[in-house]
This record gives sequence, C-alpha cells and structure tokens, in this order.
Amino acid sequence: MYDVLVKGGRIIDGSGSPGYLGDVAIKDGTISQIGDIDEDAAMVLDATSLVVAPGFIDTHSHSDLFLIHEPEARAKVMQGITTEIVGQDGLGEAPIRDDVKDEWRKYLSGLNGDPPIEWTWNSFNEYLNRVQDAEPAVNVASLVGHGNLRLLAMGMNNRDPEPEELSAMKVLLAESLEQGARGLSTGLIYAPCVYSKAPELSELCKVTAEHDGVFVVHMRNEGDQLLESMEEVLGIGRESGVHVHISHFKAGGEANWGKSKKSLKRLEEASEQGIKVSYDQYPYTAGSTFLSSLLPAWVHEGGVEKLLERLSDASTRLKVVSEYSERLQTGRATGWEKVLVTYVESEMNKELEGLSLAAIAKKRGQSEIDSLIDIVLEEANQASMASFTMSEEDIERIMAHPLGMTCTDGLLLGTPHPRAYGAFPRVLGRYVRKGVVGLEEAVRRMTGYPAQVFRLEKRGLLKTGYHADVTIFDPDTINDTATYIDPRRHPEGIHHVLVNGRITVKDGLFTGARAGHVLRS
Repeated sequence: MYDVLVKGGRIIDGSGSPGYLGDVAIKDGTISQIGDIDEDAAMVLDATSLVVAPGFIDTHSHSDLFLIHEPEARAKVMQGITTEIVGQDGLGEAPIRDDVKDEWRKYLSGLNGDPPIEWTWNSFNEYLNRVQDAEPAVNVASLVGHGNLRLLAMGMNNRDPEPEELSAMKVLLAESLEQGARGLSTGLIYAPCVYSKAPELSELCKVTAEHDGVFVVHMRNEGDQLLESMEEVLGIGRESGVHVHISHFKAGGEANWGKSKKSLKRLEEASEQGIKVSYDQYPYTAGSTFLSSLLPAWVHEGGVEKLLERLSDASTRLKVVSEYSERLQTGRATGWEKVLVTYVESEMNKELEGLSLAAIAKKRGQSEIDSLIDIVLEEANQASMASFTMSEEDIERIMAHPLGMTCTDGLLLGTPHPRAYGAFPRVLGRYVRKGVVGLEEAVRRMTGYPAQVFRLEKRGLLKTGYHADVTIFDPDTINDTATYIDPRRHPEGIHHVLVNGRITVKDGLFTGARAGHVLRS
C-alpha cells in the first residue's frame, strides 16, 4: 500500500516538458510510481482539474533564524515552497565566534530578525544541526556568508585583507563547504562585504568552485552602475570558474528603467562565452532591506556601535546630510515617498510601520534625511524598509528570460514586504495568466532549474525515486493576496503541499506536519 496517491492531476514535472494527466504514488517519502495507478493508498488526494508540480524552491530566503524560532514556516509552505536557501547577501549566521556574536546578531536584526533564541552554534556544521533540531516544515539549504568570513578574519574594517587574513577566510570557507554549505554568498552593498574588491572575491570563488559550489551575489549596484556591476561579477566567474548566481536581478531607479534589455543581452553573451550564470527575481516593483542601507557605505565601517556613534556626532551627521543632498541634486537618490518603513524594533515607533519616509518627516516636522538618521539611531539599526524603484516592464522582461528563477527574498519582520507570502503564486497567477511566461516554464524556474544550479540531489522534479516534495494548485485560481498594507495573507489556489512525502498543507490548510530536512552539500 502506498502512503499517498495523488489521482487525476495534470502533471507538470519541473523539466519544462508539456504537462500530462496522470497519478503520482508516494511511499516512504519518495515518489514510487507515476502513471495510471489503481493500487491502494492510506491517503488519496483528488487532483482533478489541478496541477501536480514539484515543491517550489525559494532560492533567496531570509528565514535563517525564523526556521528555528517558528519552524512551521507557514509563510512559505502555504505558497507551495518546500525548500528554502538561506545564508544570503553575505550576511549569514555561521560561522561565528563568541567574542563577536552579540554585535553580529544586533547587526543582522534588521534583515534576518532577532527572535528570542539562543545562538548555541559557532561552526557552520553546528548551525545546520540547530536548524535540523528545530524540525522545520520545509527543507533548508544554506550558503556561507562572505561577511562572516571577513568578520572572523579581519573584523568590520574597510580595507583589503592581508595575505594571512585572506588565507584564513579561505580555510573557513572550505570548512563550511565541507560541512554542508551549498556555496558562497556576498552582498556588495552591505558591510563588511562592500569593502571587498574583485581579486579577494575571485580567490574565495576559486575555493567555492573546487567544492562545486555556487557564488550567489547581491551586486554592488542595481541601478546607475548596473552594467558595470555585472562586469565585476562576470569577471569573477570567468577568473574562478564558479557558477555566478545574481540575486534579485533588476534595474532600479526610474532613470534606469529599460536597462534590462542591455543587462539580459550581456548575460546571454557571458553564457555563450562559457561563464556559468543565472539569476533569481521577485515579482514586485519594490525591494526590501535594512533602512540603514540608504546611508553611505563608510558610515557602516566598524559595525553597529560605530555606525550609531557616527550618526550621533553632529559633524558626521552633517556630512551624511550633505552627501544625500548631492545625490538628490544629481537624481541618484530614491524619492522619499517611495520608501516605506516596514519594521522597527521599539514599541515607541511602531506607528511608523507602513508609512513612507516623506510622511514620517512631515509627521515629525523635520527633513526626510534627518528622519532616516533619527530612526536608525532610535532603533539601534533594527529597522527595515520597502523601496519602490522598479518598472513593471522590466519585471516582465526579466521574468520572461530563461536564465531566471523565482524567489521571495522575504524578510519576515514587522509589516513585511508581501513577497514573503505571495511571490510564487503571484508569478503563477498574475504573470502566467497574462502570458509573460508559460505555465510549464514558470514551474521549471521554481523547481527543476534551481535544483540543478544549487545541486539539490533528487529534488525539483516529479520523477520516480525522487524525494516527494509536491505542490498541487489550481492554475485558474492561484493568486497572491498579500498587499503592502496587509502583507501577512496567505495566497489562494494552493490546495495541497507535501514535504518529503508528508502532507503539510491539505485543502488549503496547514496540517502541522514538520517533515523538512537540512540539505547538506
């Protein structure tokens, strides 16, 4: 007897091949048979008029700590996600060291949150063990953060590493890759990653390539210097031989709308030249990250305490205001009305969540840059934002390209970006029905393709002998319901989700099952 039999669905197997009608039988967490099946099963799921697909893979997640604190992972499983890839933007939770743990934890709180859990780990292996002990509802794979390597080898210093420091980073990286990391991530707008140059990254990527890992990069600039930033990371790929995966690919800032034509053409050229390259994307016109990322990079040098110390100094504050005024005059600054505060740590400022910096400045009777600085100070950098910088036309062009994947990049703090709850259904609903991308191809970008790039063995396809991660949805009704005002809303049209053969969502309701595995390389 099978454990689960999915009957009569339209099977879209994750390879990009046309869908077909059939049944899927599951036994002991794996797919046992696909076809016309009449045998008995302990549980039969009627998939008539529904699509049966592999479970979705979120290639850019910030659930690193929430998977320990809230292992049900409802924001993800309720939209069909069965695997999350954490450790993004160079800012991971491991490896770490006791003497810098508190400062690093405080620094990451505006991105990955700071839930009330004890950081009992130091090594990458210990972190992965801690995640597995939490018994998450989803599978979890992790990258090792470039910021962690720099922090442990040379602190938050704005300089090139000494030879012995670079050697120490390479040793830490190799150890983490051997302990299960899927690759290396960096965020070239975040301290301390922003202080690095291409030669340093190339040396680290050579180690990553030797371990068959992927280099996941938040580029140095996604707007005015988009093409130049692409050349930097593609050069690293050429030099090291690593697979370059660009995070949340976009063309930010109204002056750069349409630049996706040139950037996609450059990726095609790089691929033809033998550089291994891919990217992911969230299907929204707003991004989300630290509120303090709007400040100049030099302000962040030395960590959170130094940042707060600088902003508290009148002359330094004046310098920041002057720099931002110059950016406004040259049209290189984001309009304040397009920046929403989505999360603050303190209760005294909770009323600011969901308001733009323009509205906050008016409310406070001060300039927008002064409001920004004061919020960062008042919240000790524990604040995040959503920033509307992209065009719908670029989103659709980037989505239509076969080198792309889907991700959430979901921060789960405060009043979060709706992508945390709705990114995958939004693609399958809004954009597939609009004809931007075909259904089979959209599913491939969410399943088989990311499994191939991130080397997730026997996942991402509906295939006999593969792990039974399965998402069953209605292609006619699937849609996101989360909004910027009310983002914590689950989507419509997701009927059933299985993780490693366990029914985690049934008839649109979370069952409580927590069958996820940590997926070590």
